[in-house]
Amino acid sequence: MLQSKLFPKTLREAPKDEVSSNAKLLIQAGFIDKMMAGVYNFLPLGFRVLKKIEEIIRREMIEAGGQEILLSVLQPKENWLKTGRWETYDTLFKFTSFYSKNDFALGPTHEEIISPLVGKFSLSYKNLPLYLFQIQTKFRDEKRAKSGILRGREFMMKDLYSFHKDEKDMEKYYEKMKTHYKNIFDKAGIGDKTYITFASGGSFSKYSHEFQTITDAGEDIIFLCEKCKIAVNKEIINEQNTCPQCKNKDLIEKKGIEVGNIFPLKTKYSSPFNLKFTDEDGSQKDIIMGCYGIGLGRLMGAITEVNHDDKGIIWPESVAPFAVHLLKIKSQKLNLKINEFSDAIYKDLQKNNLEVLYDDREDASAGEKFADADLIGIPYRVIVSEKTLKQDKIEIKKRSEKETKLISKNDLMKYVG
Repeated sequence: MLQSKLFPKTLREAPKDEVSSNAKLLIQAGFIDKMMAGVYNFLPLGFRVLKKIEEIIRREMIEAGGQEILLSVLQPKENWLKTGRWETYDTLFKFTSFYSKNDFALGPTHEEIISPLVGKFSLSYKNLPLYLFQIQTKFRDEKRAKSGILRGREFMMKDLYSFHKDEKDMEKYYEKMKTHYKNIFDKAGIGDKTYITFASGGSFSKYSHEFQTITDAGEDIIFLCEKCKIAVNKEIINEQNTCPQCKNKDLIEKKGIEVGNIFPLKTKYSSPFNLKFTDEDGSQKDIIMGCYGIGLGRLMGAITEVNHDDKGIIWPESVAPFAVHLLKIKSQKLNLKINEFSDAIYKDLQKNNLEVLYDDREDASAGEKFADADLIGIPYRVIVSEKTLKQDKIEIKKRSEKETKLISKNDLMKYVG
C-alpha cells in the first residue's frame, strides 16, 4: 500500500473530546473516526486490524467445532416478550415500524433468535451437541457511551451458542472453551495480561467467567490470585472475599477491561421457546445451552490500551495492519537512487507475501515520516536514506524496541519474513 494514497492522513494532535487512550490514538493515527457518542467508523487501517482480529477468532471457533451463521439484526418484540426481557433489558433499542405498526428491537444479543431457530429443526440426541456462532454488528442503547471503542452503542461481536443434551456435556464444552479463549488472547498479543475471572452466574449457575485484560484504563475492578493465576470480580469478592479456587485471601486489586465472557445458560432461553430434543428413549427433554462472547472492537481497544507509548501505538504482529512500514527519506543528491532502491524493496516485500505500507510521500519531511511511523505502530520500520544508501544498507527497527540496525537488503527477510 502506498502511503501517499492512504485514506485518511494522520492528525497533528489527538482529538480533545476523547478521554481514553484507545480513542485518542486510533483517531489520530487514522484507524477510526467518531460518528457520534458510542459510534465509530473503521477506516482502512482500522478495518485491516479488525479483520485480523476477526480471523483469529473465527479460526479458533471453527477449531472448537463451531459452524458459522449470520442471524438477523432486526428482532420481533414477541420473542423478547417470551423471555421477559422486552421491559427488563435496559439497553435495548426499540422502535415501531412506520408501515406495519409492529414493534421491533435491534439485536444487542441473539438468544431470542437462535433458540426458536434451532427449535424449528426437530433435533434428536444424535444431533447434539451443536455449536453455532456468528460475527456481527450489535446495538445497545448505552446511557453513557464512553471509553472509546471499549463501550459503544454499535459494535462488532462474536457470539457462539452451544446446545447440549445434559449439563455434564455443557460443562465439558464450557471448560474446553476456556482454552480456546486463552488461545485467542495469546494470538492477539495480550495473553500475558489477560486473566480468566470468576463472575456471578446469576440465578441459574454459581459462576460465569469473564476474561479481563489488566490495564490502568480498565473500567472494572478485579482481584488477582497469584497462587492460581486467576482473577475474581468485585461482585464475587463482596460475597466471599476469597479466591474461589484456593480460598486465598491475599488478592491484589487491579483495573481490567473485559474482553470476553462465557456463560452457562442451561434452560433459561430454551424453555421459553420449547426448545427440546428427542432422547434415546423417545422422550422430549429440554436442550441445555451455553453462550460465549467476544467484542471485536473492544478487543482492538484493549490491545491499543496495553500496547502504546507516548509516541503512538505498538501493534502485536498478529493484528498489525501491515507487517512492515517502509520509509523513503528523500535527498537532493541521491533522490533518484533512493527512489529506485526503495521501490525495489517494496516489490521484494510484496513478492514474499509481506504486507507493507510504503511511505512514498514526496511532500513529507523525515521528521513527519518518523512521527507517523511511531503513531501508526507497524511492527517493523525499514528506512532507505542517503546515509544508508552510501553504506549499501537499510536501517531496520522494531516498533517495540529502541535499537536500530543497519543490514543489507538481502538480509531483510531474515528479520521480517
